[in-house]
Amino acid sequence: MSKFQRLVFFGLIIIVSALVYLETSKPEPINWFPSYTTSAKIPLGTYVLDELLAERLQDQYIRTNNSPFERFRDSSFKGTYFFVNDDVSFETAEVNRLLDWVQEGNTVFVSANYHSYELLDTLKLAIRNDWVSGKLVSEPLLNLTNPKLRSPEPYHIEHDFTVRYFEEIDTLNQVALGEAQIYNDTLEMTDPKINFIKAPIGKGNIYLHTQPEIFTNYFLLWKDHAEHTENVLSYINNDEILYYDNHYKSGKPINLSPLYILLNNKYLKWAYYFVLIAALLYVLFEGKRKQRSISVIKPLKNQTYEYTRTIAGMYIDRKEYHDVARKQIALFMDYIRTHYRIPTNVINSKFFNTVAARSGNTVEDTRELFIYTEKINNQPIISKQELKELHHKIETFKNKLDGKS
Repeated sequence: MSKFQRLVFFGLIIIVSALVYLETSKPEPINWFPSYTTSAKIPLGTYVLDELLAERLQDQYIRTNNSPFERFRDSSFKGTYFFVNDDVSFETAEVNRLLDWVQEGNTVFVSANYHSYELLDTLKLAIRNDWVSGKLVSEPLLNLTNPKLRSPEPYHIEHDFTVRYFEEIDTLNQVALGEAQIYNDTLEMTDPKINFIKAPIGKGNIYLHTQPEIFTNYFLLWKDHAEHTENVLSYINNDEILYYDNHYKSGKPINLSPLYILLNNKYLKWAYYFVLIAALLYVLFEGKRKQRSISVIKPLKNQTYEYTRTIAGMYIDRKEYHDVARKQIALFMDYIRTHYRIPTNVINSKFFNTVAARSGNTVEDTRELFIYTEKINNQPIISKQELKELHHKIETFKNKLDGKS
């Protein structure tokens, strides 16, 4: 290796080392992912809640990783089943078993932003998003209705979380326990909405709550907010075993490839890059004098044409336009839920107004689009032209938000 090559080599080593140092010493941004797992110490984890429940309930506190369907098959399974997550969408079979289990005298407590449609429909409930015109941020104000548990001032979550509430309840059979509304400058609840209810079923009860953030590390460690969480949990019978669900968790660990784990950790990632660069430099400067002739290997046959013909045949020859249209509509509904933060389980005039306001479209255009998607969805057969028109309408509607139309 010549003197110049050594200078270049060590210069690159110094530059890479400096980049690694700068990257690893940079402070980590706050992770607001809604994990809700008991091992997560990020703001929206439930590590603190898990520790408090384990300390207070001791042997009466059991964590369960199995699905509810499996748990309900166990005849000895009795007590309180506690769910907290961003989304707790029970399957139909689970809802039926859950209701039978509650009727036997057990308790189910569910706190989530998105509840099971089947369960809400059975209890004749509908959940809406609270919003105030002109406000881009919705910081919740929370309180309980029971005078013995009610705080003189509502609890204020000083972060942008959606405020969800029950549109109306059956007051003859259901009880409103908590309320919420979007933050205002007076810190007074001038227009409270029901966010916590009790629904008796047979000998047992179902508690539904729409602000799961109160069970997170962020809420429990902020000022005196843990008192509100404690008051909400006071409705649970401490004499019964509390089964804490670890199945419905957004941050539930999954099996990952070693390379993903390597690149997901910034220290391992930069060490990996450092090794790759060092290996490349070694090949460039040391590999020349030892390089041997390389035999020619014929490239693999290009199968692009056969693959394209197969896919085209599925689409054109079989003419399954209706299946394609249904998938487009399902993806569009998912886009509405995730992009505009609007649930799609109930489509009415208020839904049209909300979608129109958040997407930049007119109410009339919004209504026409959803009427058209419903028409296409209900048609047993659609034409290729109708499929193209559906795609065009959806893309035109979505592009309004980005200022492209």
